[in-house]
Amino acid sequence: MQPPVFLADREALASDVVVLSGAEGRHAATVRRLRPGERADVTDGAGLVAECVVAGPEDGGLGLTVLARREVPFPDPAITVVQAIPKGDRGELAVEEMTEVGVDRIVPWAAARCVPVWQGARGERSLARWRQTAREAAKQSRRAWIPEVTGIASAVQVAQLIGKAAGAILLEPAAHASLARLSLPASGDLLLVVGPEGGITSEEGEAFRAAGAIACRLGPTVLRTSTAGTVAAAILLAGSGRWS
Repeated sequence: MQPPVFLADREALASDVVVLSGAEGRHAATVRRLRPGERADVTDGAGLVAECVVAGPEDGGLGLTVLARREVPFPDPAITVVQAIPKGDRGELAVEEMTEVGVDRIVPWAAARCVPVWQGARGERSLARWRQTAREAAKQSRRAWIPEVTGIASAVQVAQLIGKAAGAILLEPAAHASLARLSLPASGDLLLVVGPEGGITSEEGEAFRAAGAIACRLGPTVLRTSTAGTVAAAILLAGSGRWS
């Protein structure tokens, strides 16, 4: 059984004893009920992992003795998903599932046909929830890297990301090309664009294809926007060899 994973900053991981305090300490002590001698890993969410064994209660938290440290390289090819903002809590569901499956960066996209509008305080709260969801899902799935959740992007900014990517895919249910049969670059950033429930506009599609995106379909069925990114990312992870 794999040990649970907790988060701490890189400076804390340099110590021979890592003290989990605050929410992390409460989760380790009261939810996971870790006992002295049990294994646990602590990561900074940016590739550094400390392999630890529980020492016992410390002032204000739970002490873990570091047995070894290792650096996990950033994945290559990296997977970026540009996710049109879904309604309700489906956005957080999408972030959770994409994090668990192995997506490395998530870009919230204000597509023309998105129903939610992220502006002002509401937008800040929504973005914070996506980031917290990615953080918790990374712990649950025992990832050394927490996916970056960027600020909200416009269609123009998405086109710019497409132009910089090693390979870019625009998911379209009616596309002739199949994502599963697409030849993928061996390295660099693989970017997926997932449209809203109402679909992308013709203007968005033209701009993205002009920037270099290849329109692909997932399969014979049409998935919700909150599901499509996870399924497409799984196909890319398998096709790129990251799931070999």
